[in-house]
Amino acid sequence: MQILGKENNSDVSEFILLGFSNEPQIRLALFAFFLLLYLSTLLGNGLIITLIYLDSCLHTPMYFFLSILSLVDMSYVTTTVPQMLVNMVCPRRTISWGACVAQMFIFVVLGITECVLYAVMAYDRYVAICFPLHYTLHMNHSTCIKMVTVCCSISITGALIYTVFTMHLPYCGPHKINHFFCEGPALLKLACADTSFNDHLNFILGFILLLVPLSLILASYVPIFASILRIRSSQGRLKSFSTCASHITVVTMFYGPAIMMHMRPGSSYDPEQDKKLALFYNIVSALLNPIIYSLRNKDVKGAFLKVLGGRQTSH
Repeated sequence: MQILGKENNSDVSEFILLGFSNEPQIRLALFAFFLLLYLSTLLGNGLIITLIYLDSCLHTPMYFFLSILSLVDMSYVTTTVPQMLVNMVCPRRTISWGACVAQMFIFVVLGITECVLYAVMAYDRYVAICFPLHYTLHMNHSTCIKMVTVCCSISITGALIYTVFTMHLPYCGPHKINHFFCEGPALLKLACADTSFNDHLNFILGFILLLVPLSLILASYVPIFASILRIRSSQGRLKSFSTCASHITVVTMFYGPAIMMHMRPGSSYDPEQDKKLALFYNIVSALLNPIIYSLRNKDVKGAFLKVLGGRQTSH
């Protein structure tokens, strides 16, 4: 693999993000649509964080991790959507080399954090359902903080490796990225060097950071479902299953497209399909997460009604 030195890097000052369409009317319609999605995502996830902060009944490890997930989702969409919206209304759809590096790095950090966080949330459910008497001992506040810190450390390390090896390739032009943000596979298609090393590296990173956490999630749910089936009361079974069903739904929505995108050979890259997959696990997943957790969760709905009732009484 050729490594790009500083002297070659200076040749690439900016990239052009092609986005979705060149038709002005379609671009305006997409602008309105994605702006609505973005604001809804911020509102939904922001509401979840606020409710968890305000309601002491939600000050448990499960909701602590859910608030971190909502914060990650808000940051995740903010990494890509504002740039995409600007490019939809501006004639010059450019992004500087430095901004491209920053966007890729932050996007990968948040993506890996979400992957590992889902595994942590599965472990939390495993301890809560399989060892309820030891739950507060094993999942205390200090342990939760340490778990989130480990998530961040893993994600920063993985993102550094991914970004450095991607951005150190020589890019000879035309510097047109067929995507709505600086996404790795799309960028690799512009490299004028052999990218087979990057393909192998990306597969290894995908295996460690996607398949390993997913395997841990699946391994957690085998004893979880066995324990749920042993619960005698139907109400207890329903409550436990409802919490797990929400987690399984969001995991499927995130991991499905992410694995399809990052665990395939570089030769089978399809830009149009990749844009749709990225939209799904970046934007749609972040939009639906708070809806799924609130619609299937009596505690969150109760906290919302309590806050709403408190506001009405004060008026």
